[in-house]
Amino acid sequence: MISKDLVKVLISEYQRIASNIQFVDRDCEIEDELNYVFVGLRRAGKSYLMFRQIQKLLKKGHSIDEILYFNFEDDRLASLETADLDLTKVCYEEMYDHRPIFFLDEIQIVPSWEKFARRLADQNYRVYITGSNAKMLSSEIATTLGGRYIIRNVYPFSFHEFLTSAGINSKGKNAFFHVRGEINKAFEDYFRFGGLPETLKVDDKREWLSNLYQKVFFGDLISRHQIRNDFSLRVLIRKLAESVKQPSSFRRLANVVSASGKKITPDTVIDYLNYLKESWLIFSLENFASKLADKESNKKYYFIDNGILNLFLLDPQTSLLENLGAIQLRRLYGDEVYYYNSGVEVDFYVPETQLAVQACYSLSDVETFNREVNALLQLKKRIEIKKMLIISKDEEREFFADDVKIEVIPIWKWLLL
Repeated sequence: MISKDLVKVLISEYQRIASNIQFVDRDCEIEDELNYVFVGLRRAGKSYLMFRQIQKLLKKGHSIDEILYFNFEDDRLASLETADLDLTKVCYEEMYDHRPIFFLDEIQIVPSWEKFARRLADQNYRVYITGSNAKMLSSEIATTLGGRYIIRNVYPFSFHEFLTSAGINSKGKNAFFHVRGEINKAFEDYFRFGGLPETLKVDDKREWLSNLYQKVFFGDLISRHQIRNDFSLRVLIRKLAESVKQPSSFRRLANVVSASGKKITPDTVIDYLNYLKESWLIFSLENFASKLADKESNKKYYFIDNGILNLFLLDPQTSLLENLGAIQLRRLYGDEVYYYNSGVEVDFYVPETQLAVQACYSLSDVETFNREVNALLQLKKRIEIKKMLIISKDEEREFFADDVKIEVIPIWKWLLL
């Protein structure tokens, strides 16, 4: 058990920090009367959503004394146990007469945190929670929380948010024309180093990203899941990065990793992939054309941030383009994004809007142009398509093929639509 004195010191300290911190506003609406769980990769900006909500409440007339913010990753809380969760509430009630509004940061570190969260909701407290572990969305925890919380996935900055953080106004009818040079320059950083907010503040972005990856690898993967074969996990991550544009079966991945020196089974690959998803390093897309069994066993894997993917690639341009397209579609449409592979290959398909998207770095080569266009036209013969896009690095045009409109758009502009 941690001491009451320490808990009270931390409550006061966190209140001072939360009331003064600077942040970039994000494209995420939060209603005041609901409870939320924010989940996502480490350093993706979940805590800043909390700080934004705290300052929003202060502007509406709430006192900072009503705020009970607690950061469970604080090194002074290394010995934290399940029973200590209730101690935060007890200590607050000894300090103040207010009914607290709870902001519980990285609470997944504490075992059985979800039972405490449900009890608070049952007692009609307002609660905001963050966590870096996607197990927070598992069916068991969702059942325990009983629909009392709204789940918000927190991604790295969108390109809009990235530009806002850099002081570039990309919104408005004429923004593209007035600041296009600034937008293009910023996009090169966003394209190569991703959208994690702190990359905007550091000079050596690659070193910062490498340090973050190591923290996720050893903290959220090796230590949490007690993995002894860290070599095979490293190889698997690298192979996923190198084949980010291609579907990968469990057996194929097991064979590729085993060929590097340490044998690994498909079952172990399945476990490792689940761990990688839980840590928010990767996400997967299913083949829309596959039968149910194949949807699970033959997916495409993408990285949640271009900067992390870029750590593993020597010639990254085409992979970064497709990965960034996957991130944006995932941000917009959640799990309802697929690829299509059955007689024709198309990078992305969104059934909700009947949108088909190809990602192609350059269409200057005639053979490449014909391949990308023909794939879209063939897909339209198989399923209903309302809109067809080809996202490229720099090219822009519209044309008709077989009386069908196809739009080619630079990815930076598409990200800002």
